Amino acid sequence: MNSKTIQKKQVRPTAGQGFTLVELVVVVTIISILGAFALPKFAALQADARMAKMQSAVGSMKAAAAMAHATLVTRGHSGSFTGTPDPAIVIEGVSVTYVNGYPNAASIVALAGLAEDYVITGLTAPRVVAADSKHTGSSSANDCTVSYIAPAAANTQPSYTVNATIDNCT
Repeated sequence: MNSKTIQKKQVRPTAGQGFTLVELVVVVTIISILGAFALPKFAALQADARMAKMQSAVGSMKAAAAMAHATLVTRGHSGSFTGTPDPAIVIEGVSVTYVNGYPNAASIVALAGLAEDYVITGLTAPRVVAADSKHTGSSSANDCTVSYIAPAAANTQPSYTVNATIDNCT
């Protein structure tokens, strides 16, 4: 009888097996191309987020101004009252000072709850809040800020200006 002998070929792992230089260059090139497309989109998302943050600040200020005005009127004061009522009107721990029936700029920031999430110091008037410390509106251009101007006359409403665009919120 014939018996077949099976010989096994031993395969030994060689030290230092890894990627070839060509494979590494291809991977680095692909990552670079993806990064070139993703980076500008990421930068634009930051500007969009700052713009949305400033729109949110305006909404908060409008709601706070309407609430303070309504509180003033329901407490029996004139809708064009200026000053601090006696007794003082305190809303959410804030003693409100009025100008023509609406909160002044100092009161509106506290009423709207903007002090913690926005920059409120170092701004040039009439700007009241900025998105962050890099966008304070201190330059001559409007720089990703929101302005609040109390009414200049009786029976008028405050004005709000959102100085937030893609260009100045980047």
